[in-house]
Amino acid sequence: MVSATEPSRPRALSDAPVTTPVPVARPERVVHRGGAVRLEPLDPAKHAAQLYAASHGDAARERIWDYLPYGPFPDLAGFRAWLDGCAAAQDPLFFAVVDERDGAAQGMASYLNIEPAHASIEIGHIWLGPGVQNSRAATEALYLLLHHALDELGYRRMEWKCDARNAASRSAAHRLGFSFEGIFYQHRVVKGHNRDTAWFSILDGEWPAIRANFQHWLTPENFDANGRQRASLRALNWGAGG
Repeated sequence: MVSATEPSRPRALSDAPVTTPVPVARPERVVHRGGAVRLEPLDPAKHAAQLYAASHGDAARERIWDYLPYGPFPDLAGFRAWLDGCAAAQDPLFFAVVDERDGAAQGMASYLNIEPAHASIEIGHIWLGPGVQNSRAATEALYLLLHHALDELGYRRMEWKCDARNAASRSAAHRLGFSFEGIFYQHRVVKGHNRDTAWFSILDGEWPAIRANFQHWLTPENFDANGRQRASLRALNWGAGG
């Protein structure tokens, strides 16, 4: 369990007038391209077999589903039926995470809880297969979602929520620059079990510094000849003790 003392940036209560335009636009089904990865609007006909292979077949892959409210699936047909529902939804709005090295879909991510009137949005339903876990491509995929919502669409608040027992997800939120906001106890019933939910956010005023850290981390110069990072994103966002 990650400690409840996870870092947060200083914030003050405010009723200041909102000077940025609202409502903002909703995200659309468009391709988002990076250097190592691209996000494609979810297309079950194109992505189902690749995504099933990335998330099923052995215990390591199927652990992807431990903290998600669905999965694993008994077979490709069941998985495809679930993907059909995902692809038809507007909120969550799902994308396939495609590795540029081989063009294969290796995971999923979405925008959800999309509130244009309040310029608030969340990224979630994130899972990544072993081929891209803990990789530059994985981090870049999430950066593309953050950048599009906060920079291009003008959202004021980006949220990240996860099962409070999910130490890996809480650590990922911290690494990416999200501030811990607290735990909503007995927030959901998931697969017949209680779920307490940890909440994190990035605010628009915090984003420029976090964006600069992402951009520095993603530069080729930040990786040695073996692909090992020189500066960690966690340290860039929170300092050496972060």
